[in-house]
Amino acid sequence: MRAEELQHLKQQFRITGNTPALNRAIEVAVQVAPTSMAVLITGESGTGKESFSKIIHSLSPYKHGNFIAINCGAIPEGTIDSELFGHERGAFTGAAEARKGYFEEANGGTIFLDEIAEMPLGTQTRLLRILEYGEFLKIGSSKTQEAKVRVIAATNADLLEEVHKGDFREDLYYRLNTVPIHIPPLRERGTDIILLFRKFATEFADRYYVKPIQLTEEAEAAFLRYRFPGNIRQLKNLVEQISVLEVDDRTITQEKLTLYLPQEPDNLPTLYHATNSDSGLHEREILYGILFDMRKDMNELKGLVLDFLNTHHQGNELIKAHPMLFNDLSVTNAASNPMTVISPENQPRPADLNAASDSQSVAEEDLSIEVKEKELILRALQKYNQKRRKTAQSLGISERTLYRKIHRYGLE
Repeated sequence: MRAEELQHLKQQFRITGNTPALNRAIEVAVQVAPTSMAVLITGESGTGKESFSKIIHSLSPYKHGNFIAINCGAIPEGTIDSELFGHERGAFTGAAEARKGYFEEANGGTIFLDEIAEMPLGTQTRLLRILEYGEFLKIGSSKTQEAKVRVIAATNADLLEEVHKGDFREDLYYRLNTVPIHIPPLRERGTDIILLFRKFATEFADRYYVKPIQLTEEAEAAFLRYRFPGNIRQLKNLVEQISVLEVDDRTITQEKLTLYLPQEPDNLPTLYHATNSDSGLHEREILYGILFDMRKDMNELKGLVLDFLNTHHQGNELIKAHPMLFNDLSVTNAASNPMTVISPENQPRPADLNAASDSQSVAEEDLSIEVKEKELILRALQKYNQKRRKTAQSLGISERTLYRKIHRYGLE
């Protein structure tokens, strides 16, 4: 692509910067646009992925159709199929009339699926059918409908890692990743940061009828050193904040700038954030610990009762009449050693449960946990009048996890 064409395209879509990685991403978008191939755009949050999807749409055979942008992470798991593919009247509770989905509305155009990694596995299967055969089914319908739609997906997650974890379909990943486009983060774009600063400073000066703010050389150097985890979105908000607050002096020194830049010490160890699988394992370990503590307390109580009964004649008759009450205690001398206590160090780990001789009783205790969890979810739903967002917040779980558990326990 010639330099003049590239510059014209940047002006058309309000893209600022001259970094080779950014220019390469634009060139790939232009090359793939005339085809009907699915495109996967990757990059951190705030890098401008939607702008690239609009470039592809405007230069494609679908440019005369609708362009619909959807954030998959913002749609609850229980309704995303209906939102994307539509539903027939009476397909589910509350479906008083038929409804078109986004794919039907975008027929002949382009649909941009942002945060594709947040899409549930069932919905991924439906999306794969559209990509492979160009058809879909409405919820509650047996009639296949055609959809001639250009699909552009975007994510800030590592989809290949999601595939390895089982949270994203491998066949869908390779179907989307035919032509990948990677948008570099702001911290890797060098002096583009200063160009973007000046652009935003001019825009906000026009909006608020003030002079544009300017950076000293030291302040520019500080800007270039900052990592900008929120990328362009963070930079834009920062420039707007400074433009509004620094009324008296429009020259921004390094000292002034430090008042606005969030402090992020780079030399400190990174805090570990548990993944969903780590969190689940941690919760199970806590529950197992509680169960074994309860069992230990029960054995101690039964040992004391057994010791007491052994010292009374009627107690011996009671033991003989109900031998099952104390058959799980290893009693050698009830008077001196009424029971065998399991110390915390010798408690079996979760991984050893399958080999334990008391696996049947543990399984029964696990079942009681599920019952308690079901009761807790039901009570929370009743307390918040079936409002699932508030229910999930009160339980300390995500809405998606709550939807899954509601379906699992039949609480719809």
